[in-house]
Amino acid sequence: MLTTMVSAIAQESAIAEPAVPPPVAMLADGVPPIPLSLVADTRPYLEYRTASFSGWHPQDRSMLITTRFGNVSQLHRVAAPGSARRQISFEEEPIYRGSWSPDGSMLLVEKDAGGNEVSQIYALDVGRMTLLSDGKSRHTLGPWSGDGTLVAFGSNMRTGVYNDIYVMDPRDPASARLVLSSDSGGWVAIDFAPNSQELLVFNYISVTDSQLHIIDVASGEIRKVTRDATPVAYGTLKFAPDGQLWVSSDKDSDVQRIGVLDPTTGLFTPMIDGERWDISNFDIAADGKTIAYVVNEAGFSRLYLYDIDSGAKRPVAGLPPGEIGAGMKFAPWGTLGFTVYSNQSPGDAYSLDPATLRITRWTESETGGLDPADNVLPELIEIQSFDGEPISGLLYRPDAKRHPGKRPLIMSIHGGPEGQATAGFLGRSNYLINELGIALFYPNVRGSTGFGKRFVSLDNGPFLRENSVKDIGALLDRLGKHPMLDPKRFGVTGGSYGGYMCYASAIRYSRRFNAANCIVAISNFVTFLENTEEYRRDLRRFEYGDERVPELRAKLEEISPLTRVDELKMPLLVVTGANDPRVPASEADQIIDAVRSRGGVAWHLLARNEGHGFRRKENADFLFWTTLAFWQRHLLGAKGRSAD
Repeated sequence: MLTTMVSAIAQESAIAEPAVPPPVAMLADGVPPIPLSLVADTRPYLEYRTASFSGWHPQDRSMLITTRFGNVSQLHRVAAPGSARRQISFEEEPIYRGSWSPDGSMLLVEKDAGGNEVSQIYALDVGRMTLLSDGKSRHTLGPWSGDGTLVAFGSNMRTGVYNDIYVMDPRDPASARLVLSSDSGGWVAIDFAPNSQELLVFNYISVTDSQLHIIDVASGEIRKVTRDATPVAYGTLKFAPDGQLWVSSDKDSDVQRIGVLDPTTGLFTPMIDGERWDISNFDIAADGKTIAYVVNEAGFSRLYLYDIDSGAKRPVAGLPPGEIGAGMKFAPWGTLGFTVYSNQSPGDAYSLDPATLRITRWTESETGGLDPADNVLPELIEIQSFDGEPISGLLYRPDAKRHPGKRPLIMSIHGGPEGQATAGFLGRSNYLINELGIALFYPNVRGSTGFGKRFVSLDNGPFLRENSVKDIGALLDRLGKHPMLDPKRFGVTGGSYGGYMCYASAIRYSRRFNAANCIVAISNFVTFLENTEEYRRDLRRFEYGDERVPELRAKLEEISPLTRVDELKMPLLVVTGANDPRVPASEADQIIDAVRSRGGVAWHLLARNEGHGFRRKENADFLFWTTLAFWQRHLLGAKGRSAD
């Protein structure tokens, strides 16, 4: 079957094979017919699921998870480890998390429409959703107060732009009242103090600068907690049961450490250090005795427990090698719930007994009948870039016995730009490795998170931006010399900011890449900044540069792929969500028009019911089949699998 499929794509055939029809909401523009044989051959790789821990029910001790049994992810309850996943939400749009009230009597969820990120807050009960927000503004669900009388949320309903902070009794939506008005887009409600009257809020200025305030929700008094003379980033923030405020912060450090922050003086006292690595997440047990925390070691997660009284640290062994998700949480009775993503174990929900360190797997997600243990784990590649800066990435190599000889490679660049390639589950992409023998490489160039605040700032502004593109060149030098890789068959892909990197790398290294698949990508920094949602604009200007300043505008234009489109010689596959509020669909339209007007090849997929990435299975499947056809034609060529 695979040999037939490869031949059908790689060579022109006199007899046309039946084609895969695009989903109803998908426009396939300039895309050749996708052979139906792809569907059967790839099916097992498309039928995997993941399950993500979302919380605990405080009364019956069931676990709340998200997983997908239909077209999109929904909420499910799991009564005990290994028991059935009982679906409790049944929406057309995906739901990724829910939040139980402290007594378990009420479940709140957040949901948008078509990926537009204009989320609303709902109460979910017996399968029915009751709207609690205004139905038109953007809302972000925040924490419950400890007594369960209030929930905090962010909303732009006052101005239509910036996020203000509100509190309400969700049993009476008319009780919603403003407690903080803002003139910027980075405000988020974080946690209530144990007294249920003080609310910690967070103002995100940039990836290296955040500020904390506490609101007295009764009086409306707001006091600033942080008094840092220089920018400091704060990550996870939690009130302990005794009222102490624990935070992760890079204050007086290059990496995030955990410590106690005095709300009165702003003094930060570090208590837990991950040494050279960031602490990416933590939670505090309900009895106030234990902190669970995750250290991010170049994309691999390590879980530890910290005894607050003694200062003793205990590593947790026995988890699949990979990434621990952000939503880690202790149950009221002391059990820790979390999600682990590994390429040899799809995302699943786990628990940990802090007393015994016993790990229990609550869900075992399906993988289309395939054995996930057959998937390869990544190897860490570390090099020095063009200027001596250490950079790294994760390389997934096909089995040399099954795929001998030098292998083609696809480089996949993360977005953000303050993102990070981590050792998670590759899902559909395992087909490329296992069946087609294509190696995958996920770089962490300068500007990536997880490597300290100095490293994440190395690409800031338009004049440093292309240094991250030069990092791709240094990695190409190293990978091109790898004895198992074929430097004549390299492709590049990336999404969002990684989509810009995809275009920019295709331009700068036109002789070293064969083709480029650029997803929800920035093609011109100036038009992107002018057209992205207004509440995000200042945040992005800090990272990329302010297009209103003539000198910066000129440089932004200079480094934009659209400006250099004459140098973009290789075939493109461009992927767009029509409702994308972050990178508008116009960014794709303008580069496709420019490439095609110059006689270039540009396939285009536009999903009318998606935003910043594809969340619906039917769209993600068709994208995958189109991607396979694209790589077969423009990366593997007529050799296909015969190169083995």
